[in-house]
Amino acid sequence: MSKPPKKRQSNSSTDANNASISRFPIPPLSAMEPDIRQRIEDVQAKSGFIPNIFLALAHRPDEFRAFFALHDSLVDKDEGLSKAEREMIIVVTSALNQCLYCVIAHGAILRIRAKDSLLADKLAVNYLKADLEPRQRVMLDYASKVCMAADSIEDEDFEALEEAGFDQEEIWDIGAIAALFAMSNRLANVMSLQPNAEFYALAR
Repeated sequence: MSKPPKKRQSNSSTDANNASISRFPIPPLSAMEPDIRQRIEDVQAKSGFIPNIFLALAHRPDEFRAFFALHDSLVDKDEGLSKAEREMIIVVTSALNQCLYCVIAHGAILRIRAKDSLLADKLAVNYLKADLEPRQRVMLDYASKVCMAADSIEDEDFEALEEAGFDQEEIWDIGAIAALFAMSNRLANVMSLQPNAEFYALAR
């Protein structure tokens, strides 16, 4: 008679609701490399809590640094797309990839940056039904195509973006943000990364 499988021992940390953050180990702050610990403490001081993505990547220091370097260069810069538009791209493509963490976390950030308590929910369900400017609709059409069918992108997609007023740098950013979060969404799903409870209530 075969033995019942052993229950997997989890090394993951927990959030305020005592729900598992990740399938993978989360080191204590005291064990993190100094620059990573400082980054996390800075985020905590600014937001009042530590977003779980920072904790979930901390056990892979090189990847933590690389991910946030690329994230910051694409999502936090001031020129070109507005920060709200960047978050719109993230919410829509994360919803297409069925990434719970990114939809909830970046939905909260979008509510703050767009000063709109409803937009993120609309985009997460069906951006085609949301009240959007024509420019935003073209942007999200392209981001969705990068997310779901990048092999079919053609010159007509770029022509539509240019007609909507986007320049080459902005078109690159739309595609690069969608591509970065295609990776991030999949990794979050591999980890079963859970959103912080705080995100659900932000800017409601």
